[in-house]
Amino acid sequence: MGLNAGLVPPRVDGPVKVGLLELVEHATGQGFSARWACRQLGVDHARVIAWAAKQAAGSQLVDQTPGPPAGEALHALLDWEKDAIVQLAKDWGQVDLSHRKLAHRGSRLEQVYVSESTVLRVLFEAGMRLPGLPAPTQRRGKTPWPDWVELVPGQIYIYDFTHFRGLPTWCAIAVVDVVSRYWLATVFSPEETWVQVQTAFIAALEADGKAWLLEDTEFAEQLATGDLPDNDDRVPALLAVSDNGPQMRSSNTAQFMAIARIAQHFGRPGTPNDQAWIESFFGHLKGENPHLDTITDPAVMRAELDARREHYNTVRLHEGIGYVTPDDEHHGRGEQIRKAHQDGLAAAREHRIATRRQTRQTTSTPTSPDTDI
Repeated sequence: MGLNAGLVPPRVDGPVKVGLLELVEHATGQGFSARWACRQLGVDHARVIAWAAKQAAGSQLVDQTPGPPAGEALHALLDWEKDAIVQLAKDWGQVDLSHRKLAHRGSRLEQVYVSESTVLRVLFEAGMRLPGLPAPTQRRGKTPWPDWVELVPGQIYIYDFTHFRGLPTWCAIAVVDVVSRYWLATVFSPEETWVQVQTAFIAALEADGKAWLLEDTEFAEQLATGDLPDNDDRVPALLAVSDNGPQMRSSNTAQFMAIARIAQHFGRPGTPNDQAWIESFFGHLKGENPHLDTITDPAVMRAELDARREHYNTVRLHEGIGYVTPDDEHHGRGEQIRKAHQDGLAAAREHRIATRRQTRQTTSTPTSPDTDI
């Protein structure tokens, strides 16, 4: 057991403690005192008494790891502190209403000293809710698109407003095709109302060759009377996706969309992922063109947005549609270009293989013994 190596160190394993107790017991059985035996073994008599008491009580003599249990921080709340927070909420919850006030109430009463977030966490774990907290609401499921919608270019438009730092009181509304990513139209204006929405969609319909949707005056008059026919194949023709902004929810916007045979689809409040296409569009537009935030002249901004739209549609390759331009995808050339790319890769591979095979066949191998290899 290594008991002859000098004095017993401050910490020893459980088997060593058992061995020391056995030696002390053997010495006392031979007529020696326990103190004399401990002195000879180089161990404090009080330690041996504590070990013997633990052994008699059936406890293990192995030293426990100091500190809190594994996974628990040194500064973690004590059980009595958690109980004090719960009791504090029962006594003062109807008065303070807030977990922030309860944290200060606890220190004011000298009952418990914890942070505001700690109070909220403990009450949440205890299943308690203060009257001042809003009632938890269940997250609404995503509204599916109508059954008649097809994932083809020219049928689903998405639109939103954005601002630029150089002209903070002005805003731009962009209309983009969801499938082809084609940037259909932009309106830059000092106002952010349903008028800009209507203007942008008129420009988008004209750019997409669908201006005829606005020319059915008979249908517009029919809608104006409030008579919307059922099972009419003219209604709707397009789908407009947006968030729940007041400009989108405006009754004037709804009336215009109905006249243009455009159904509206709104994302969930506080869920920008439902409009991920337009959010990503604005993110790339500003990230790739940081100079837009430095423009302070509205006329210059309009001209630059037109130039950016031309570049975005006809020059910039879009990852989301297979590295073709939105113009190619919107006008049906995307699949052909992607196929040509794949065919080109296959042909290039075959050409490389054939070239190397031909090179091996025509290269002569030195046969002279004097030739260095």
